Amino acid sequence: MSAREALARELREHALVIGEVTLTSGQKAQYLIDAKRAILRPAGFRALSELVAEEASRAGATAVGGLTMGADPIACAALAGGADVKAFFVRKDRKEHGLARWIEGPPLEPGERCLIVEDVVTTGGSTIKAIERVREEGHAVVGVVAILDRLAGGGAAIEAAIDGAPYVALTTIDDVYPERPDRSD
Repeated sequence: MSAREALARELREHALVIGEVTLTSGQKAQYLIDAKRAILRPAGFRALSELVAEEASRAGATAVGGLTMGADPIACAALAGGADVKAFFVRKDRKEHGLARWIEGPPLEPGERCLIVEDVVTTGGSTIKAIERVREEGHAVVGVVAILDRLAGGGAAIEAAIDGAPYVALTTIDDVYPERPDRSD
């Protein structure tokens, strides 16, 4: 079984929650993918580590991260997978004490080549916030990797925000919940 197949299996078995929920975007949905339920288990983390490290290498990234907290385990998985990168976390609000930084982790050099990571993409709003913050801090965005794309328009919004850099969804909702009631074929 490939790492991508293993990740989809883990998401299906551990992350799929069926029932009405409110998504980060504020939209109502009849199911949720809580990716952390799958990727913070050994099999899910191993598969994710391999896939994110490959994508970091392919993009020529020197740093991997995104908006806390969805991106945190993914950035760590890149390190565990052997990627030669720095991991970082983008705060939702600037820290008011200490170094008052927006981006936590090892210091990023000006122009650092950042791969933005996200757990689940619906509208793309959280990912776009991370992209904007990383650019405002003087770094380059060389791509975006999401664990799962709900196929609700967020992928296109992210692609528009990254100016030709690659957007890669490791899985989509079709891989994890193909029989969902809102599927449009």
